[in-house]
Amino acid sequence: MHSTLLSVLGLTLLGALQAQDDIPVQSDFQQDKFTGRWYTVGLASNSNWFKEKKHLMKLCTTDISATADGNLEVISTYPKGDECVKRNSLYTKMEQPGQFSYTSPRWGSQHDIRVVETNYKEYALVASQISKSTGSSTMVLLYSRTKELSPERLERFTQFSKEQGLTDEEILILPYTDKCMVDAA
Repeated sequence: MHSTLLSVLGLTLLGALQAQDDIPVQSDFQQDKFTGRWYTVGLASNSNWFKEKKHLMKLCTTDISATADGNLEVISTYPKGDECVKRNSLYTKMEQPGQFSYTSPRWGSQHDIRVVETNYKEYALVASQISKSTGSSTMVLLYSRTKELSPERLERFTQFSKEQGLTDEEILILPYTDKCMVDAA
């Protein structure tokens, strides 16, 4: 019984690691072109917090800058009730350009972040595999240089999210708002 449980856990972990390896990274990723102001217009996730909070989420800004050592400082500004909340994250570069790691100081979760595809001037698809003591989850972000994107880009985001195993209920095009747009950065 004990060895069967260990085998199942091992196969589960192996499957999760293989799933991560299946997520592509933008070929010839150019970090300098990726930095700057983005609007987060789409978010998809199978995490519990997303399911609980998605009805409250709105369009937000994400400002990305390179640090001296080549990592990314990511500042997201989003509306929460009557205030604007800023969340700072440091994405540590990995060996492959376009792949980063992040450890949440609040939750202790480990994030494997990949810039899946971008044309730098219009949109970017970013996928993250999140691991914590209670399990793992997937998140897909759709960034835009403007507050709106073409239906084709929105459809690509939905399609890619579904390819990652996410359902329609776990995919959200964030409702438009002007709140917190001026205060950002």
